[in-house]
Amino acid sequence: MVTVGGITFGGGKPLVLIAGPCVVEGRDITVQTAARIQKIALKHNVPVIFKASYKKANRTSGTSFASLGIDESLKILSEIRKDLGMPVLTDVHSELEAAPVAEVVDVLQVPAFLSRQTELLHAVGRTGKTVNVKKGQFLAPEDMKYAAEKIKSTGNSNILLTERGTTFGYHNLVVDMRALVIMRGLGYPVILDATHSVQLPGGGKHQSSGQPEFIFPIARAGVAVGIDGLFVETHPDPSRALSDAASQLKLDYLDDLVRQAVSIDELVKNKLAV
Repeated sequence: MVTVGGITFGGGKPLVLIAGPCVVEGRDITVQTAARIQKIALKHNVPVIFKASYKKANRTSGTSFASLGIDESLKILSEIRKDLGMPVLTDVHSELEAAPVAEVVDVLQVPAFLSRQTELLHAVGRTGKTVNVKKGQFLAPEDMKYAAEKIKSTGNSNILLTERGTTFGYHNLVVDMRALVIMRGLGYPVILDATHSVQLPGGGKHQSSGQPEFIFPIARAGVAVGIDGLFVETHPDPSRALSDAASQLKLDYLDDLVRQAVSIDELVKNKLAV
């Protein structure tokens, strides 16, 4: 089990929701989105962690939006953490940023493309913060044990592992539900990222495309397998989002997704007969 701000992942505990926009786009939209997510989570009695990247370092095009600036973005995330009382998760892209970012957030996330970067894994581990590692699109689920071992070698065992789809030819990802079972077998809580899993990487010419119509079925399937957390990038108007516009869930739909996910999670973890 791993505990973050009073929220426990694993050990048969209720499903944890990790939700928020792909990137911090501005103060008002980010704070308002966090408040709506919190309201939905309270309605369904589901523990929640707010997610937003302070910077996107792996955009398809060099002209795509990357950040408001690290200082401004972290200030907004700090405000959400303090004023709304929500634990916060954000990506870290370099070992030099790990320590200063750890002062602001509760969970440091290692992006999928960086899941084998030894120095980065050591740096986030040394902060003592909980670390969520996205499984690389190019990795077998059992290979995530090596990423976890690198973090654990720093004395930090607060590790989460996230499935976000596996490369299947060009511009396509698939989710192998067996991966959720395999990664949990490594001894760490497992999360399913239901939104990055519907990406079509690079499929939109200068940006990634996506198939958001599959967010609900992938989320339902993952919760039915038995996961510890559900990761959802959500935006009030995905068509206008500055990052991952084609794969984020419209915020208006989050209430129904959480309702369905919680119902399935209760069925699975209570082992009730269908």
